[in-house]
Amino acid sequence: MGKNAFVSFIGEKHIDTEICLTGSKSECNRALIISALSEGTVGIENMSDAADTVTLKRILDQLSSGNAHQTVDVGPAGTAMRFLTAFLPTRTGEFTLTGTERMKKRPIGILSEALRDIGADISYAEEQGFPPLRIKGPFQQRTDTVRIKGDVSSQYISALLMIAPTLPLGLTLQIEGELTSLPYVNMTLDMLKEAGVSHHWNGNEISIPKQQFKAATLSVEPDWSAASYWYSIAALAHKAKIALPYLKDKSLQGDSRIRSIMEAFGVSTQRQQNGIALESCPKQFSNDLLDLKDCPDLAQTIIVCAAALRQNLSFTGLETLKIKETDRIKALQTELAKLGVTLAADGLVYTLNCDNLHFPERVTFSTYEDHRMAMAFAPLSLCIKEVVLEEMDVVEKSYPAFWNDLQKAGFTVTEI
Repeated sequence: MGKNAFVSFIGEKHIDTEICLTGSKSECNRALIISALSEGTVGIENMSDAADTVTLKRILDQLSSGNAHQTVDVGPAGTAMRFLTAFLPTRTGEFTLTGTERMKKRPIGILSEALRDIGADISYAEEQGFPPLRIKGPFQQRTDTVRIKGDVSSQYISALLMIAPTLPLGLTLQIEGELTSLPYVNMTLDMLKEAGVSHHWNGNEISIPKQQFKAATLSVEPDWSAASYWYSIAALAHKAKIALPYLKDKSLQGDSRIRSIMEAFGVSTQRQQNGIALESCPKQFSNDLLDLKDCPDLAQTIIVCAAALRQNLSFTGLETLKIKETDRIKALQTELAKLGVTLAADGLVYTLNCDNLHFPERVTFSTYEDHRMAMAFAPLSLCIKEVVLEEMDVVEKSYPAFWNDLQKAGFTVTEI
């Protein structure tokens, strides 16, 4: 990292382009774990080029080489940390699972304790409840039922669900409290189903018996999270028509909800033969509370776009944002303040106040080593003459072609 991006848009704010998005990081990372658990019986099509996915694939390839004692470093890849915490105890060997300094501050205790309850040999190398982890496998399963909180991270639940069919006793998850990011759990179960794995969901219990994976190919859809930045661009442009090929009407991805949310922001989604097209339409904002519990990765994009459009909207379902790549709530509050906008908390509800919104001639936004901060704030170059985004390479985590795609759409992007 270290390079900054200078972004501007010269001339009429009219955008007419076609953007081919990378495969979904969320789908791809699940597909990689399922494929590894199936010992190659399950294949993958349309692999994502997101850095997190590249990292996970490299690690799984290395693990397949059979080295029984190794350090596994996920870097900043949070999904890889969670999925590998559950995957490594199913392997034979001794592993140290670690990551960046920020990763060592992201809690993993709820998942690792659930795995220990099942029988996994996991200990903490440094601080209790946080990476690095010491893992010895394969573990001896001592129970087929485990309780886990549902309101912290759906990735904990997905990690357990994916290893369930390989366990001698199978696994029943008893989910405590409200389930956060339900679409991501459904995505995991749907992909397991494509690979021949059945489940039973009754109330707060999800059960998966021991069973074999069947020969299958998991076809990864383009990333709706990446699409969300183009919805923001369409909302902030004077006029826009943006084609996004290969996105599906019926998607496994919870972030496909961006379609309905952005109708109020003046962006309609038109079905095309090979995907969708975003088109400008009249804005129709309401004062309804916007609940992002099922799609928290959209929060930064939507909140920044709403602020730029001077909308004092209220949001809930943002609890998980504090334990992401950075504390995303605090980061949003700090950066929006540069435009005179506040994001105030009242319990679990966050409300924008854009009464003092102003657009300076030039502004520099920090990204906090967070890819979504960079891509959420980049569209503001349609409102601000000169936007500088720190650490432009952070986008490689999920959308490496982002800056090139902006240039294709008519933006000027310069490394500084």
